[in-house]
Amino acid sequence: MARSHSHRRRRRPWYRTRAYRLARTVAVTVSLVAGGVWWAQGGESGGAAEAARPGSPAVAPTGGRTDARGAQQQRPQGTDVRGPQHPRRPERPAPPRRPAPKSSPAAPAKAAPSAPAKAAPAAPPVPRPLPRSRAARLAIDYLDLDAPVMSLRLDRERRLPAPPDDDPNLVGWYEGGPSPGEQGTAVAVGHLDTDTGPAVFAGLTELKRGRLIEVARADGRTAVYAVDAVRSYEKDKFPNREVYGARGRPELRLITCGGDYDRRTGYSGNVVVFAHLVKTHEPPAAAARR
Repeated sequence: MARSHSHRRRRRPWYRTRAYRLARTVAVTVSLVAGGVWWAQGGESGGAAEAARPGSPAVAPTGGRTDARGAQQQRPQGTDVRGPQHPRRPERPAPPRRPAPKSSPAAPAKAAPSAPAKAAPAAPPVPRPLPRSRAARLAIDYLDLDAPVMSLRLDRERRLPAPPDDDPNLVGWYEGGPSPGEQGTAVAVGHLDTDTGPAVFAGLTELKRGRLIEVARADGRTAVYAVDAVRSYEKDKFPNREVYGARGRPELRLITCGGDYDRRTGYSGNVVVFAHLVKTHEPPAAAARR
């Protein structure tokens, strides 16, 4: 007779139950997710990862630790493993460089103090024109000339004649023009020479700029002129306006013969001295009263 046994089903151990396996799976999954989140966030700032236990290689959950370059490395046992390198924070862009300030031009070096420059001599004051008074004598110290003066008028052809030939030392003053020191252009003439030799104006060509001409007046005053220039002209090209024209100040022209000489026609040209008034002298008596 067959033995009937009641088949009693054995209970599985707890660690092999479905509930345990499901719980273990959930725990492992939660651990992996948490670890992945921690890994992505870089762990604690500035901290070190847990060292691998001696006797077992340090292995990442994904099968290997990945360095900053992405290559999997398995470190030897017992090595202190530092945590993953933190991604570098994006560096702040450097502030734009301000353009260097334009350098001002270097100040010129101070020159060594030099001796003070001498002030230019002040120009002498312009003398006031004198009232009318006829010429008495004409003197030029540079030429040792000191001659009496006579008055001359224009001839019938309205030309200014020379003084008489019988007195080579006589100066003729055109009385139709200004008197010595008076406003305008005064004119005096004299011979260059005569049959007996050199005359009063023989040395006019020797005058230079700045030489003085003194003309004594009938009222005792003396008009002093300074030479500006000495020029020669041919008679057929004589510049009347340049010689006789007014210049806005008291001036003087001394005229004599010049150029080539011909026995029949005389000299071919004229010598003209240009001068202007620079000062006047009062009569000695008037100066003493002052």
